[in-house]
Amino acid sequence: MLRLRLSSTIRQIQKRSLRNCTNFLVKREFTVDRQSKSDPIVCSHNEWDPLEEVIVGRADGAYVPPAESVEVKTYIVEKNKNFFQQNSRKPFPLEFVKKASEELDHLSKVLKQEGVTVRRPVKLSNEGKKFETPDFASSNMQIAIPRDLLLVIGNEIIEAPMAWRSRFFEYRLYRPLLKEYFDKGAKWTTAPKPLMSDDLYDLEYAEMSEQERHSLTLRKERYMTTEHEPCFDAADFWKAGKDIFVQRSQVTNRKGIEWMRRHLGEKYNIHVLSFEDANPMHIDTYFIVIGPGLVIVNPNYPCHQLDTFKKAGWKIFEAPNGTTPASHPMWFSTNWLSINVLMLDEKRVVIEEQETPTQKMFEKLGIQCIKVY
Repeated sequence: MLRLRLSSTIRQIQKRSLRNCTNFLVKREFTVDRQSKSDPIVCSHNEWDPLEEVIVGRADGAYVPPAESVEVKTYIVEKNKNFFQQNSRKPFPLEFVKKASEELDHLSKVLKQEGVTVRRPVKLSNEGKKFETPDFASSNMQIAIPRDLLLVIGNEIIEAPMAWRSRFFEYRLYRPLLKEYFDKGAKWTTAPKPLMSDDLYDLEYAEMSEQERHSLTLRKERYMTTEHEPCFDAADFWKAGKDIFVQRSQVTNRKGIEWMRRHLGEKYNIHVLSFEDANPMHIDTYFIVIGPGLVIVNPNYPCHQLDTFKKAGWKIFEAPNGTTPASHPMWFSTNWLSINVLMLDEKRVVIEEQETPTQKMFEKLGIQCIKVY
């Protein structure tokens, strides 16, 4: 039996129970029989049950998104803008793509050694191709990061309505795999794909200085996206049994969160968290639940609702700083990718080999670190 889960640049399929580690406000557990004959081919309710199968992403063929795009103007920090202006619509530097591909291949090898079946998205031949819809024009970023696009809740695979125009066609990389899982019995849903007209974006916000934008977002007043239509990235959601945590970010708006709430119905509790971050995107470097009632938090971007977890009896662990030096190119991320880890089960975690402080934190919790480069 295969069951599906997601993490970082990875989509995973694994056995797991429907377990409410500790309901956000009330301690309780809810379990289903894993041996039931009606168990679906795909099922995921948390991020720590034993992993059976995983989809690892691809870096080859990646293109730099257009420098004039609203996503680059609003999300990319000022110190990185020159790179995007000089390389707009061009392939990412080959040396970095080659290294990233080697690392993903190595990750795949390590996962196989740990008994996990590894799948990969397809390669397409239209890298960087310009395209135009009735509402906008852009070019393909052509990157394969399953964690951003695909969300698994129970036995359902949900394609997220992502907000970056340059990633509009990214779903095509996964269609062969999704059709295969569907043919084997998985439930497959595509959330309403946004038109991505200018109405979805705060264009005035995009033209402000970085300081002005960050000040407004820190006060939770304005973001890259408006509430014109639902949008969200799968990586802004985190599953813990019947409780699902999400944040309003640059790419996930309140309408997107409300769509998910209505779609899932009363079986799940959707909790909106917020963090002390002026440029939020993706909850999995702020707040990660690694086991029943166990959460690792990012001390640089405190969660405003953390006291509620403490009162409910959760154990909170502050992550140490990541070790990636400031000189390393981080075009889309920060060194807090150090806590964007992959749990193989409650006692094993896949983590980068240079993240020694974070490894020590996991080891103190009795969790074995499976190191990758």
